Amino acid sequence: MARAIWSGAISFGLVNVPVKLYTATSPKTVRFNQLSSKTGARIRQKRVDPTTDEEVPYEDIVKGYEITPDRYVVITNEELDALDPKATRTIDIEEFVDLSEIDPIYYDHNYYLAPTAGGAKAYRLLLDAMREAGKVGIGKVVLRSKQQLAALRPTGDVLTLTTMLWGDEVLPADRLDEIGEIEEAQATDRELKMAEQLIASLSAEFEPSKFRDEYRDQVLELIERKAAGEEIAVQPQAEETEAAPDLMAALEASLAAVRSGDEDEAPKPRRRREPAKSGDGDGAGKSRGKAKANT
Repeated sequence: MARAIWSGAISFGLVNVPVKLYTATSPKTVRFNQLSSKTGARIRQKRVDPTTDEEVPYEDIVKGYEITPDRYVVITNEELDALDPKATRTIDIEEFVDLSEIDPIYYDHNYYLAPTAGGAKAYRLLLDAMREAGKVGIGKVVLRSKQQLAALRPTGDVLTLTTMLWGDEVLPADRLDEIGEIEEAQATDRELKMAEQLIASLSAEFEPSKFRDEYRDQVLELIERKAAGEEIAVQPQAEETEAAPDLMAALEASLAAVRSGDEDEAPKPRRRREPAKSGDGDGAGKSRGKAKANT
């Protein structure tokens, strides 16, 4: 059974909808532990006071904000909660916007909202009204002692809350050195039309279940093989992809392959071999390490 991680209310105008918050996603990752390369023992992480070299119990750890080097202001959880008790238990909707107006770059984490006891009617009213209006609610909520910008939207038969990045947290694209090169590059009308045809040929309804994390599957298979005592031959390092030398020819061949139903006919991008770097092998393919799938 799902367990709520937060409870409060959605507030818009003079209306309050009591709700509970549930995690909506569960990223599947392969997690590794840090081991000693000499003994194979797992490395322990300790919280140590550098002035005494003694380990500090978790209950003795407090929050501190550094105002000058090595000078801190200590803040307690009670002091944070007392700043605005209402804000810590309310999703304040300030305006409603079209979903198409929100660039996905601002999205962060997703949560499901469910009504608390006695709040089902108000919850359903808001859900249906937002669905009919085709709008997304934008507001603020405090989660884990941090105020978050958030988007409230209907998702099937429930409301979904998606925390968002603030405007000053998204870096502008014009800071990239390659922007000038992109602006100067111009495709011909024929190339543009061919690219549009290729996109149309590959267009489909989004079905998340069609896609799998093949890399994670390969990592888990590698772990199982090594656990069984199999010797693993390290594969050559992947080559860096280069742009097709003849863009138009690549577009035409790709479109022809899609239309014929055989994408293997599409030309493969040229690759440039990169020299192996010292230290490669750390991370997902590291030969030493205890791993488990977070499923």
